[in-house]
Amino acid sequence: MKIIAGIDIGNATTETAVAGTEYGKVEFLASGIASTTGIKGTSDNIKGVFNSLAKALKAAGLTEKDLDEIRINEAAPVIGDVAMETITETIITESTMIGHNPSTPGGLGVVSGITVLLSDIAKAEQGTAHVVVVPDDISFEDAADAINSFAEMMDIKAAIVQSDDGVLIDNRLNKPIPIVDEVSLIDKVPLGMMCAVEVAAPGGVVEVLSNPYGIATMFGLDPEETRQIVPIARALIGNRSAVVIKTPEGDVKERRIPAGIIEISGSRNKVTVDVDEGSDKIMQAIDLAGDMQDASGESGTNAGGMLDKVKLVMAQLTGQSIREIKIQDILAVDTFTPQKVRGGLANEYSEENAVGIAAMVKADKLQMEKIAEELTEKIGVPVKVGGVEADMAIRGALTTPGTDKPLAIIDMGAGSTDASIITDDRRITSIHLAGAGNMVTLLIKSELGLRDFETAEDIKKYPLAKVESLFHIRHEDGTVQFFDKPLDSKLFARVVILKDGNMIPLEGEHNSIEKIRLVRKNAKQKVFVTNALRALSRVSPTGNVRDIPFVVLVGGSALDFEVPQLVTDGLSQYKIVSGRANVRGAEGPRNAVATGLVLAMSEEDGK
Repeated sequence: MKIIAGIDIGNATTETAVAGTEYGKVEFLASGIASTTGIKGTSDNIKGVFNSLAKALKAAGLTEKDLDEIRINEAAPVIGDVAMETITETIITESTMIGHNPSTPGGLGVVSGITVLLSDIAKAEQGTAHVVVVPDDISFEDAADAINSFAEMMDIKAAIVQSDDGVLIDNRLNKPIPIVDEVSLIDKVPLGMMCAVEVAAPGGVVEVLSNPYGIATMFGLDPEETRQIVPIARALIGNRSAVVIKTPEGDVKERRIPAGIIEISGSRNKVTVDVDEGSDKIMQAIDLAGDMQDASGESGTNAGGMLDKVKLVMAQLTGQSIREIKIQDILAVDTFTPQKVRGGLANEYSEENAVGIAAMVKADKLQMEKIAEELTEKIGVPVKVGGVEADMAIRGALTTPGTDKPLAIIDMGAGSTDASIITDDRRITSIHLAGAGNMVTLLIKSELGLRDFETAEDIKKYPLAKVESLFHIRHEDGTVQFFDKPLDSKLFARVVILKDGNMIPLEGEHNSIEKIRLVRKNAKQKVFVTNALRALSRVSPTGNVRDIPFVVLVGGSALDFEVPQLVTDGLSQYKIVSGRANVRGAEGPRNAVATGLVLAMSEEDGK
């Protein structure tokens, strides 16, 4: 009996299938899975290949010496990035802002006045409304005493406080005023400038300073100035308190970096499209161009920088010239991303429109041949490059009980979405598209303003809950779970990720389980459902998705707790029956490509 192994190098995992074959008959012995090392399609993958192969051989009770041949897949690397739609950073002309949700603001109302240090209030002009600035070297008792002392002779409208003493000061005032506290950069607050302060009631949000026309009314702005302060108003939406200060002319400059133009070279046309026009226009341009041969971005723009970075990274990893690196496919989706507002004094952010782009570099079979040669030398076993991933995946998917030809598969991995269809006469048509699990993670990270990729990955993969007391949590589906022993007090009132029996709290201001869930679901729909329909329309013999009766979902993302349902629901509108694969009746949606590589080798041996 000949012992063979098929190895699928994916963006996130490397999967192995080991089997014995004789006279064209196959007996699968074991499988293995390990994390992919390095970017898919590069020599860094070899370590991951060894790890995955070793696990499969150990499970089968074999060693490398027992192997007769290994097949690896043709791996196409995918890199995703985000290009801003209009600006990379919100920079406001002639305005400074403080807008956040301190836990202890004081007072209520909307007022305006000239900023002045509390210690200098005695020198301030009488008959003029003032907003006092209180650094943290003044205690709350002294601050309250000073405001009370000068309230009769000076018109003190509001206070901006560095410490978290808003309530403590407010409780000691004879005449309550709006107080915004927890302003860390108090020394950056411009003095002697017109200032507007708004504090809403508990449970409420600012209404005047989150409205461009409200700010224009407070400061007497003209139409052009009103246009400039739109990002300020947007950044203050949903906050309980806010401060806007008009700074001296030229104190804060405005700078814009354009999103740029993407030029797409295809089999039919060369098409240009402005990223500012959004993802729909970009995808329409891709369709108009035909099969993509390459894509490039305008120099000095976000789009140009992103696509150049994709090519540069791959050139460095593969040792090729950057001119030899070609973009094979692009997936663009509309999204938004929090951008830090320059002129802000409390880490304010504005949610700016963006276009998320996943770009796939064209597979270089010569590069895979180099990997195969290196593996052959290290293992001492012949290693060859097998067929296209989608072709191999459909062979593996057909081992799912209850399936038969004709059949289409969608292989949803970390970096790419592949589709393949096999007809009754065994003709296989396949497509390889950019955008899958990593793109979803990138969108979640961007839209929630998360610091690290790992947290976004956990949000994508695991359900959420809200800790409502030390003895119970409310799951995202509304069900309540009680506990006999008290939970860690650090989890109280926090949104947590339910990962492997543990509760991982989300840091920062992420306290809305509904918002996080909506962002997660929308990201999956934008990428997986969109790419599923795009891929199936490419492989359909008629070009119409409705002419494909049955679809099987394979790949790591098919294991997601909600992706199969989202894709199934999306395809059901086209009268397509779809479901998660169970490769070889034992592997679930995983190992389809590795299994297909083994089956392809067996077919060759049987001829």
